[in-house]
Amino acid sequence: MTAHIPKAELHCHIEGAAPTVLVRSQADKYGVDIEHLIDGARFVWNDFTSFLSAYDAAAALFRTEEDYALLAQSYLESIAAQGAIYSEVFISPDHARIAGLSPEAYVNGLGEGIRRAREQHGIEGRLIITCVRHFDADAAIDVARFAAARPHPMVTGFGMGGDERIGSHADFARAFDIARDAGLGITTHAGEVAGPESVRDALDHVRPSRIGHGVRAIEDPSLVEHLADTGVVLEICPGSNVSLSVYETFTDHPFTALRDAGVKVTINSDDPPFFDTSLGDEYAIVQNEFGLSDDELLDTTRTALEAAFVDEDTRAQLLAKL
Repeated sequence: MTAHIPKAELHCHIEGAAPTVLVRSQADKYGVDIEHLIDGARFVWNDFTSFLSAYDAAAALFRTEEDYALLAQSYLESIAAQGAIYSEVFISPDHARIAGLSPEAYVNGLGEGIRRAREQHGIEGRLIITCVRHFDADAAIDVARFAAARPHPMVTGFGMGGDERIGSHADFARAFDIARDAGLGITTHAGEVAGPESVRDALDHVRPSRIGHGVRAIEDPSLVEHLADTGVVLEICPGSNVSLSVYETFTDHPFTALRDAGVKVTINSDDPPFFDTSLGDEYAIVQNEFGLSDDELLDTTRTALEAAFVDEDTRAQLLAKL
């Protein structure tokens, strides 16, 4: 077990972190029938497209500032119990609007959840505002401007999620420029369901310091070398990759190959209840399936904290916990 290893997470979607018991409670609160969405303790989906649909349906059940405070607090508390000292979560103002909540109230609720979890459990958290790739570029610019205005002290990054198979990062370059110019950390999803060309597309057009997933870079040796040379950090989510059949088994997964090639890798849970996992489970997967020692797991936590979108005083305090 890895409960004694301090953990840090850079890649988790907050709506995708809602456990089925909380989603059921929210559905009861709002009188929504979700029998098609949940089977026992699992969300119902069978491929990447249906996963996105299930995700959006669950997200639509969080509609008030307090709903989101409860979501953030409960998630951070759950991983603090697994040894986590830090977590960044992706948040989507577009999903909040669809649910009828203003972006300001959405961010304030999540920030309040972080405050409660820090006060009660000592875990630190930050928010990465994301645009959605399968929406449109104009919407992304609006989201970037909202993020650039720093609507809450916990907002420290900007990124993009959604269906990686649609469009190019070039379509969203303006949004990323707005966020970068405001001093926000930059990350984006690439190299998950699409191949290494997706990673190159991200590097060429939005210049991120981190890539969400990025595992399919392994298919292009020159790209792997470039990632190692430039220090771009990969936010790797092994359980998610296998659940979504990016790789059939952990034996096929390139975590070890990327790490051995000098690429900076981190351990993350992505959308944990959708993939029947948790941050603690992901650390255990990396140890049991990929053979990392306790010290090597700790090094991976250190990599995450060094890449985290936090001020330097907070970074120093977090690194001191290792």
